[in-house]
Amino acid sequence: MHLSDCKYINVHPDNPQKRLLEQVVNILNNDGVIAYPTESGYALGCLLDNKQGADKIRQIRRLSEQHELTLVCKDLSNLSAYAKVGNSQYKYLKKHLPGPYTFILPASREVPKRLQSPKRKTIGLRISPNVVTNTLLSYFDKPLLSTSLIMPQDDHPLTDGWSVYETLNHALDAVLDGGFTGFEPTTIIDFTEEEPVLVRQGQGEFNGD
Repeated sequence: MHLSDCKYINVHPDNPQKRLLEQVVNILNNDGVIAYPTESGYALGCLLDNKQGADKIRQIRRLSEQHELTLVCKDLSNLSAYAKVGNSQYKYLKKHLPGPYTFILPASREVPKRLQSPKRKTIGLRISPNVVTNTLLSYFDKPLLSTSLIMPQDDHPLTDGWSVYETLNHALDAVLDGGFTGFEPTTIIDFTEEEPVLVRQGQGEFNGD
């Protein structure tokens, strides 16, 4: 796929059109890298096994190899395939997801070693409440490998699909515009032990239960 062929695909935020989403599905299946909407700004994404796509995402964000990318899953059963989740964790996740949270959990064997935290063997996972993203993910058995679309000179992610296209059409294969998004980040919770530990307070409330 040629980088200059970036497609701008504008869908309805509450009822995204199937024929348009299928264009994005095709691009992802052909090792494309996209920008797409989440509850906390636009994000960059590619399919889990797209190593070149992961490298491109890091280049766009100017991230090091050590910077961990997140897996965005369609539902809890999908998340459970990529993380080791005990009973207490599962109940907590079920209560809070989909929602504005990123959970750090022990990675399962399904997660390539290059994506795990090398010392801790963990991975960050999300289930976004964004309708466009969840509908897109329903076409796949695997999650999107992802990171927030924060340009190197900025502190906040881009929140408008057309601005994303104008900024990055030279570097992406598609921009999935699902309308304006919020920019407050997700709440990050470390759940590698029995009790959840707050890492970063964001949109999601944290009360430990």
